[in-house]
Amino acid sequence: MDSAASPEYFIGIAQQAMWILALISMPVLLPALIVGIVLGMIQAATSINEQTLSFVPKLIIVGAALAIFGGAMLMLLADFTRELFARIPDMLR
Repeated sequence: MDSAASPEYFIGIAQQAMWILALISMPVLLPALIVGIVLGMIQAATSINEQTLSFVPKLIIVGAALAIFGGAMLMLLADFTRELFARIPDMLR
């Protein structure tokens, strides 16, 4: 295992944190992006420029994604936090 004082150790922790961030945000951002693109194309085709027409469906999709994936996202974050707290003694060496 790397020495706790080495920069590679902290870079590894930062890379793992960025990966966890991507995994947690993807189930919410991807459906919102898809709905936004589809509604944008519909608005462009029909020349309807109403802001609430794109906001309300995205809000509903984000709420549904949080309801479906929220537990898994929370468990992933809790596991990472638990692992990070377990590494604290290694960081102090």
